[in-house]
Amino acid sequence: MKIVIGLILTFISAQALAAKIGIIDMQKVINSIKEGKSVIGTLEKSFNEKKAKLKKEEDKIIKAKEEFQKQSMVLSDQAKVKKEQELQQMIVGIQQKTVEYQKEIQGLEQSLKKPLLDKLKPIVDEVSKKEGVDLTFEISSPVIYAKDKVDLTDAIIKAYDAKHKK
Repeated sequence: MKIVIGLILTFISAQALAAKIGIIDMQKVINSIKEGKSVIGTLEKSFNEKKAKLKKEEDKIIKAKEEFQKQSMVLSDQAKVKKEQELQQMIVGIQQKTVEYQKEIQGLEQSLKKPLLDKLKPIVDEVSKKEGVDLTFEISSPVIYAKDKVDLTDAIIKAYDAKHKK
């Protein structure tokens, strides 16, 4: 019985090693297709608007700090402490806004990309089957080595553009 189980496991392991692997650079796909470019444009616009708001706040803090440094010689200790607290509150405020904006951008990115990824899933399945791959992985960084890997990225871009012309 142990020999039969050993033979089965050896066969399964050999089959797994012979698997043809497909890889996809999903970021490249999104950057290359029309809808993806639109999503990225929307995200960049939102990011730049928030960046500009933060820059204005940062400029206010710098200006207030410069004024404080100029006046610090003539201010009483109590007034200095008050001004320092005001500056600290401004800094904390901009830090909180930065975190808030990051969360907003991440939420916007997820909400914009989800429909796109939902449209891409059947195309990934279709191209993977057409290319005869057993497993398809999304790669965030380039694969250094994989035996019998097939990069499906360009095929998916072409298939998506053909199916979703706008």
